[in-house]
Amino acid sequence: MGRARTVTVTDEQRRDLQRLVAHAPKAYLRERAAAILKVAQGMPAAQVGAHGLLRRHAPDTLYAWLDRFEAEGIAGLTMRAGRGRKPAFSPSARRRGAGGAPGHRAARAAPVGGEANALDPGGALGGRA
Repeated sequence: MGRARTVTVTDEQRRDLQRLVAHAPKAYLRERAAAILKVAQGMPAAQVGAHGLLRRHAPDTLYAWLDRFEAEGIAGLTMRAGRGRKPAFSPSARRRGAGGAPGHRAARAAPVGGEANALDPGGALGGRA
């Protein structure tokens, strides 16, 4: 088995991490800062990921956090742009309304069953099948 992963933090970094754990507005930042502090105190990263946080994390996840912290400091703990679920629509589309671009008409979906509705071949329901 490999050597346990360690990280060294300065007194200033330790204070900043403790401040993040206590006051960061985002839960993921509080969690990542707590993980870095626990590894800095000598707890193995795999153990921190399995039992030391609110949710379980794979050891590789913690190793990635440690790598980014060592490379970028506290700033490396923030989530990078482009991660996570994408918005259903862009903010500019919401300002314009659901119709899309100005002057653009949304195409209507074809009725079920092709050109005519399979449940109402004669159109007696007026398209409300």
